[in-house]
Amino acid sequence: MSSDAKPSLRRRLFEILEIGAIDDRRSLWFNRFMVALILLNVVAVVFETVEAVYRQYEPWFWAFEIITVAIFTIEYVTRVWVSPEHVRYPRNKPLQARLRYMVSPYALIDLAAILPFFLSLYVDLRVLRVFRLLRLLKLVRYSPALNTLANVIYSERRALLGAGVIMLGLIVFSAAIIFYIERGHNETAFSSIPQAMWWSLATLTTVGYGDMIPATAAGKVFGGVLMIFGLAMYALPVGIIASGFASEIHRRDFVVSQEMLRRVPLFEDLDMASLTRISSLLRSRIFSPGDVLARQGDHADHMVFVLSGTLEANLNGTVRELTPGEFFGEIALLNESRWYMTVTAATRVQVMLLDTADLYHLISENPVIGDHLMEHAATRLDEAVAELGIIDEDQANRVRESIRASIARVP
Repeated sequence: MSSDAKPSLRRRLFEILEIGAIDDRRSLWFNRFMVALILLNVVAVVFETVEAVYRQYEPWFWAFEIITVAIFTIEYVTRVWVSPEHVRYPRNKPLQARLRYMVSPYALIDLAAILPFFLSLYVDLRVLRVFRLLRLLKLVRYSPALNTLANVIYSERRALLGAGVIMLGLIVFSAAIIFYIERGHNETAFSSIPQAMWWSLATLTTVGYGDMIPATAAGKVFGGVLMIFGLAMYALPVGIIASGFASEIHRRDFVVSQEMLRRVPLFEDLDMASLTRISSLLRSRIFSPGDVLARQGDHADHMVFVLSGTLEANLNGTVRELTPGEFFGEIALLNESRWYMTVTAATRVQVMLLDTADLYHLISENPVIGDHLMEHAATRLDEAVAELGIIDEDQANRVRESIRASIARVP
């Protein structure tokens, strides 16, 4: 399909619901509306527990619940319908794609958000109202920060598991020690190791409920030492998550999905494994209008891919626009030279940056990308000679040979 072709209804709904580019106003307003609706639902669930308020406004609560469930149900059904547009699912098998999407974590959260309402129609259990708080989990879909946190927890899962095992071992070990220290005392509350584990947990977390207190001097000294250990031990998972979160935020301003990469023609024919690898190499950024992404004459150290918004490239007074799907910087990087133009953000833009070393890794792993870059660079050099007149044919040929040699050196 050409870049000017109008997307199908399913594709357009998929872009609004799943991609959420910052230059797509419908997607932006939809995301804001859904976040507001989710937060209002949490407020409603909280105030429904106040009997006086609930009795006075019960019809309004009920009407709001019906409207909310209707919206969430339409959203869920629509997401299932557009799921074959996901690059991770087989597009030639819509039924299989939809079934795989329905068991994905996000789809299960969406289902959990509406299921309590339908169950309450057949089972009169007010406790089901509490499960409506699961709708708060839907915020993960609409919040890049929460999405990033979830990614950090997943990526650091082994370190967190190790910290959890250490803490569990410390709880059991300290419970056994306090049990043997205190067991000979007549007034002891530490009658078994399982009971002592409650004291260990409360002491290590420095909560100290006071329902179990060592009666011996040795037990009190050990309790003090355990508190100090607790400060260090429970700081481990917090430090792991904080470090991972800071690193992820520093690396990218927003999450680059495989669907976003598909919007760049250079990547549209790659498989999911290649897209996953490329997304790990890219650094994503958001720029405001007027920000300079490249300045003519400065050293070039990265390529830029436009995801959304518009850039303006100034080549010796000739200005052209760079729109979503376009990229620049391959000539400067492969020629090991400087920026030959100044590029600024005309609107708020989402871009992806690819460093020089990562570009060569990418070409090494995907030689087809190197061929595409060579073709693209040749086209731009022809344009620079014929249309812009900023270099002559001899200069263009020297640059072509330099780029060809750079690609040939890639192992």
